[in-house]
Amino acid sequence: MANSRKTDIYLLAVSRITRSIAAGMINVAFPYYILTGLHYGAFVIGLIYVSATVATAVLGFLSGVTTDVWGKRGTLIIASIFLPISAIMVYMSQSLWLIVPAAMLGGYSATGSLAGGGIGGAVQPIESAILASLTSNKERTRYFSVFTFISGVTAALGALLSKVFDVRDIFLAAAIISVVGIPGLWRLHVADATGKIRRLKTKTTIGKFTLTGMLNGFSQGLVVPFLIPFFVLVYHVPKSEMSVYAFVSGALGSFAILGAPYLERTFGFVKSVVLTRGIGLLLFTVFPIIRFLPVSVVIYILAPSLRVAALPIQQSELTKRVDDDEMGRALGINQVARLVASSTGTGLSGYLIDTALFEIPFFAYGLIMAGNLYLYIKFFGTGKGKPPESDTESLEAK
Repeated sequence: MANSRKTDIYLLAVSRITRSIAAGMINVAFPYYILTGLHYGAFVIGLIYVSATVATAVLGFLSGVTTDVWGKRGTLIIASIFLPISAIMVYMSQSLWLIVPAAMLGGYSATGSLAGGGIGGAVQPIESAILASLTSNKERTRYFSVFTFISGVTAALGALLSKVFDVRDIFLAAAIISVVGIPGLWRLHVADATGKIRRLKTKTTIGKFTLTGMLNGFSQGLVVPFLIPFFVLVYHVPKSEMSVYAFVSGALGSFAILGAPYLERTFGFVKSVVLTRGIGLLLFTVFPIIRFLPVSVVIYILAPSLRVAALPIQQSELTKRVDDDEMGRALGINQVARLVASSTGTGLSGYLIDTALFEIPFFAYGLIMAGNLYLYIKFFGTGKGKPPESDTESLEAK
């Protein structure tokens, strides 16, 4: 790999690290701030998460379009600024009139990892498009795995770091940390965009990934944003203790992601998704039934790891099947579908949990995820052969 490509990947990694540390801190602090600091209920925090998720979807789609039309570097820099601004806004006010717009700008959706569109996730389509352009198909899953690993480990460290701050001060610290990685992005060497929108040539492929992504998002929105609130409301776990659980869960998930290249070589794209998410499905389904804290903590630590273990394979597979000049839009469309669906699930769960119906969202998760795994098999098969590069090539092959 040329030195300039190594430098670009290093600069992307620094940006990812600083943003992930900040996201990990906010992920722990925000529900405590809303539930115990401002004394609102699960329904209110659910509505905030819905608003933030929809906003992240819109910003992610717009960033995907501007990436293909205007350029990758400028779009990435602008999108990266949103997170520190949002954290400062929360730090400066105790009013929902400012906190809600801040959550929307920063993407406080609690839908999972940064790569999946969690806190600061509007950056994800641009960053993924840049990383894909810097790597070959053969090495792409490995780099997506490493970057997702970096996100998880540093977000877990951020969650642990939140122990040393008061809840409100966490937002100021997160703002400062997230700014650190932005100046280096000016040095990225990426090709300029064409300046115009080209017709999508891989609509069928994008449509398949969009549908499965939408169901992934809806199922994730049902349970993931309420895992920490579940421990707060059911077990009354203090922030200092929850920070440790969040750190362990995040760290384990990050190390699980490093196994993605091995999973891909051994099982292929679809079997890796079905295996990991199938086991996670079972754990999430029994989670609300077992009201025994040690077992709940074990499930909280293990299940998210299984959800994300095959994520780099999924990301890599999408970028392999679309053309470079439409990669930003493909990733943006996929994120819109996933996050809008996630916001619907989050809003529904917020209402159900606020009325003490804790079990229903987790049972619904199991049913929806089972159906989605069936679609993965139907759309993409279970073989490990090289995917077609575009819909056109797929038709020619037939």
